[in-house]
Amino acid sequence: MKYFGTLFLSLLLLVSCNDKNKKTYKPVSVGAINSLAVVMDNQLWEGKVGDKVREHFAAPILGLTWNEPQFTIEHMPLQVFTGMTRHRRSVLYVSLDSLDLAHIKTDLYATPQKVGVIKGRTEEELINNLDAGADEIIASFKSTEMKEAQKRFLRSLNKDTILQSKFDISLRLPSIYKVGKEEDNFIWIDREIPKGTMNIIVYAMPWESFENDSTFVKDIVKMRDSIGKKYIPGPDIPNKTTYMVTEKAFAPYVFPAEISGKKAAEARGIWEIQNYPMAGPFLTYIINDKANNRKLILEGFTFAPATNKRDYMFELEAILKTVQFN
Repeated sequence: MKYFGTLFLSLLLLVSCNDKNKKTYKPVSVGAINSLAVVMDNQLWEGKVGDKVREHFAAPILGLTWNEPQFTIEHMPLQVFTGMTRHRRSVLYVSLDSLDLAHIKTDLYATPQKVGVIKGRTEEELINNLDAGADEIIASFKSTEMKEAQKRFLRSLNKDTILQSKFDISLRLPSIYKVGKEEDNFIWIDREIPKGTMNIIVYAMPWESFENDSTFVKDIVKMRDSIGKKYIPGPDIPNKTTYMVTEKAFAPYVFPAEISGKKAAEARGIWEIQNYPMAGPFLTYIINDKANNRKLILEGFTFAPATNKRDYMFELEAILKTVQFN
């Protein structure tokens, strides 16, 4: 009897564990990076509520050579949002309802997944809730997309240790990226893409750099232009010197940031080639690395003429944000 009692208890625990696993299991989410499923009735989508969704979620990204939306939106009515369609990684659900709210649900149908829920009793309430909740929902979507991109890098990583030996840092670099240039205080890493290149550069500035807030943006431009002149040449043109500079027509956008737990500044803008018609977007992080008495500079830039660059720049951003200080 003691044997049968033990066996019964073991079977009971096994069944309980299986039931628990069935309850907690959710399928892996799907979708291209920066894609967004918007679930709402056709009538709402084609009217002012749909206009408000597009205003927020298809707003152009700062610092690109032409307007590209934050997300590639795929609209679908509620009756289509079933089965595998519910496994999309980023979902915005907008509906007339007896409730008046805007919130975010996590891993509702799949994992990882974020579902932004907008409800209202009237179209005006829906519009108000979109205005009130869009920024938080967008930030949640972007965070999820960033983590997904960084997770995909793990499939095949570059094992080069040059960044560690040179700057005592590491980046989660896909293996397709290769070191193209190495100088005393400068590393250039790039990869080929169908119509150009994606590039990462790393260098350091003295800790005392950028101390004057009133000239901060000008100092960033001055720094970038001096590095471009020294290390990033343009095409060979007879009787002309060509090199990368910051676009002269518009100052870069600058924001506070935090990278790897350290205070930083983020700059986005357009680079161009002095004396030659080439240009593209750049993203620069200036990181306060007090432990090493320096400002560490990480930059990604893309050259891809006549091509959308949003996803290229998003990949570079995802890579730069994996930096670890050793």
